[in-house]
Amino acid sequence: MTSAAATAPVASVRGVSKTFGARKALNGVSVEVAAGEMVALIGPSGSGKSTLLRSITGMQSIDAGDGVIDVFGKTVQKNGRMTGDVRAARVKLGMIFQQFNLVGRLSLFSNVMLGALGRLPGWRGLFGAWPQADKDKAMAALHRVGVSDYAAQRANTLSGGQQQRGAIARAIVQGARAILADEPVASLDPVSARKVMELLVELNQRDGMGVIVTLHQVDYAIRYCKRVVALKAGKVVYDGPSSGLDTPTLIEIYGPEFEDAFWETKA
Repeated sequence: MTSAAATAPVASVRGVSKTFGARKALNGVSVEVAAGEMVALIGPSGSGKSTLLRSITGMQSIDAGDGVIDVFGKTVQKNGRMTGDVRAARVKLGMIFQQFNLVGRLSLFSNVMLGALGRLPGWRGLFGAWPQADKDKAMAALHRVGVSDYAAQRANTLSGGQQQRGAIARAIVQGARAILADEPVASLDPVSARKVMELLVELNQRDGMGVIVTLHQVDYAIRYCKRVVALKAGKVVYDGPSSGLDTPTLIEIYGPEFEDAFWETKA
């Protein structure tokens, strides 16, 4: 990897819009996330957080026009079209979803091994003929996230927190350079949520992975992320240190009921 590639931003979004019917989910959004940075995306429901994350990964096309999205220095969307670099970019991005996105009938180990598919021949995955080095890497990843004891268990028999940690292990096996997590703790109890957030922080600080995480819980954004980007009605209304989220700013983002966005004060 060249030094330029290693230091290229995880994502550079410039003037991006996305329209669904009459609604502008994104309206001229520009934001850049540096290599090795951990950023929280916050905002009310329907503000455009998930649409922005899905656009960065190429799971969602953007409107035609001047909007451009780069991932690790390669343009993945431009003028409303995906480019030829989008598939290669996805391999570098580990996606974590609110509903875990594991194959329920497969073991946790098999789900984690799926992270290796992007760099191995398809027939190996079809027949389960995984190289030993990748098997070892998968078990090491499961151990790291604290669920190696459940490696042989079907994913759909595990708790939400265990499944989400398995999804993080899959991203590790994938060899992702950044993790994009879309409401990764929304379906979890507070204890499991804190464990998942602490794992994301560890991957960011110890492994240098970039992390972009959408959160409904403002207190989690403040606690775990130094930088916060807030969206409202498809526009960026705040981009700065989490310490700057004072009461007037939160009222601007969420309205007078902003305290509803604080999880643990309600628990």
